[in-house]
Amino acid sequence: MNLTRHQMPEGVRWAVDGRLLPEPLGLSALLALPRPALAAVLAGRPEGAPAAGPLLAPLEPLHEVWGCGVTYQRSREARRAESAVGDIYDRVYAAERPELFFKAVGWRVVGPGAPVCVRADSGWNVPEPEMTLVLNAYGDIVGYTAGNDLSSRSIEGENPLYLPQAKIYTGGCALGPGLELLTDPDWAAIPITLTIERHGTAVFAGQTSTAQMKRSVRELAAYLFRELAFPAGVFLMTGTGLVPPDGFTLAAGDRVRVQVGTQGLENAVAV
Repeated sequence: MNLTRHQMPEGVRWAVDGRLLPEPLGLSALLALPRPALAAVLAGRPEGAPAAGPLLAPLEPLHEVWGCGVTYQRSREARRAESAVGDIYDRVYAAERPELFFKAVGWRVVGPGAPVCVRADSGWNVPEPEMTLVLNAYGDIVGYTAGNDLSSRSIEGENPLYLPQAKIYTGGCALGPGLELLTDPDWAAIPITLTIERHGTAVFAGQTSTAQMKRSVRELAAYLFRELAFPAGVFLMTGTGLVPPDGFTLAAGDRVRVQVGTQGLENAVAV
């Protein structure tokens, strides 16, 4: 099932496989349910009218998005190269406890086709394509989407304690276009690609898969829920295995395409 959020003439509406859900049913109510109940509600829904409105980011304003760091060897190498204290990332990669950080609140998340941003006070900014988990209130993985965890490498590299400034800013998180719900994919074999175009020419293209992850998705989800409650569910970005070469930085007008499994997300960098 592909769950999408649309700007309709009458307001914001949710749809499954292109058909509107009955009002006022939305994502927060769905993710408050155990997985079997969520499946039953969606399977028993009446078939609604076609959803013709533009796509919005597939979450609600008060949803939280969290991130994971250094879950791929490539990310470990990039963090080590950018930082004067690179060994700290080696220790995170090998540690029992993963790195988790707050990324965005729902109202700040950019949807498909909307512009993303880079920090004006940073000279080294990159996209990070990531499989993003959809978790219900019970910590169950009920789906996934494509995510772009934009990051300022110069700010984080200057001091690891600057991570919130490197990661959390307006236009710095994109999700979408929809949520692939209630499928049971092989979580260790989902393909991920990143393409960056500048003036119509690809300046970076790469691919990886979740098979390269150091940790399992269930391990990451379990750590997030250890001492945190999310009554309306939560999104968890699982880290990146695709990092452009050192020295590459995003520029205004660049187009960034992220493909994670069935979900293809495209955004331009704001001019």
